[in-house]
Amino acid sequence: QVQLEESGGGLVQAGGSLRLSCVVSGRTFARTAMGWFRQAPGKERGLVAAISGGSFTKYYADSAKGRFTISRDNAKNTVYLQMNNLKPEDTALYYCAAGDLVVVAPDKYNYWGQGTQVTVSS
Repeated sequence: QVQLEESGGGLVQAGGSLRLSCVVSGRTFARTAMGWFRQAPGKERGLVAAISGGSFTKYYADSAKGRFTISRDNAKNTVYLQMNNLKPEDTALYYCAAGDLVVVAPDKYNYWGQGTQVTVSS
């Protein structure tokens, strides 16, 4: 059974930083594309960043470029999202997801974590 567990969310002031982590079990992690999605109340879930199994391919949403960095440690079955210069509009529930390819569409990811809340105060 594939399981994903996020951690690292919290409350931070605007301009601050957080690092999200997601540990994956039950799947060959090095062959798994990983994505970080977020969903704010009343909005659709959208891809923030994604990374291929070997880290050769990375994708960032426009809102994340220059502020967020996705990385992974295949020896630890963990993917990270370093978020710097956070803004109030980054407030959302952040999910990690596992799939076969780096793609934007949420329905292409097969496995999901429960989410970790990020709240940025102004």
